[in-house]
Amino acid sequence: MIETFRLTKRHRAVAAVDDLTLMAPDGRVTGFVGPNGSGKTSTMRMVVGLDRPTCGTASIDGRPLREHRAPQRVVGVLLDARSAPGGMTARAHLRWLAAAGGLPDRRADELLEEVGLAPAASRRIAALSLGMRQRLGIAAALLGDPGTFILDEPVNGLDPDGVRWVRQLVRRLAADGRCVLISSHLMAEMQQTADRVVVIGAGRLLGQFDIGDLAEGTSLEDAYLSLTAGAAQYRAGVTGGPRR
Repeated sequence: MIETFRLTKRHRAVAAVDDLTLMAPDGRVTGFVGPNGSGKTSTMRMVVGLDRPTCGTASIDGRPLREHRAPQRVVGVLLDARSAPGGMTARAHLRWLAAAGGLPDRRADELLEEVGLAPAASRRIAALSLGMRQRLGIAAALLGDPGTFILDEPVNGLDPDGVRWVRQLVRRLAADGRCVLISSHLMAEMQQTADRVVVIGAGRLLGQFDIGDLAEGTSLEDAYLSLTAGAAQYRAGVTGGPRR
């Protein structure tokens, strides 16, 4: 389970995350959505200890991640698939991460097969497409067989087959009793994937609800646009069009 309580992150006068309290339970896929710049990635980074909160708390299974002895076995994380070192091969990268977590090399090889990258295992990461890097990032998140997953825009760059594969994967992980927190800007896809949704804007909680509680005939996109109407920092078509 992921929990934040009054989580806040300020950069000088700007609040990237502002007094945010949310919960992502075990056994469910929680969609984490909001406009560009709403604080989703900042929140995820604080949950996994990459950024220090200005105030408030973030925990996984009741404790900050730094207090867990084997982080890879607690949480699998995909924040930016482009951050993997381009000079390494896909296999070397996963084996390096496995060694850091005290896991055997064979775990890396098993996951390359599972995510469909076995044919590209010897290619340098810089030569991989964005979609292939996303698959590699998901393999890295799966390495420690953790109980919690935090995935930031995991379907970005994937083809329709890859999008369906991610959807089926996260549904299976939740069915196994794991906690999955997943962000996306694709509301139609999120409606098919998530059990519940947390909506934020300008760093603050705007709403949270189960997908099944949407009114008949109301799409997740409709609900999202209604909640974020005053929170979108960059929205086209609201200034009367271009000047002539």
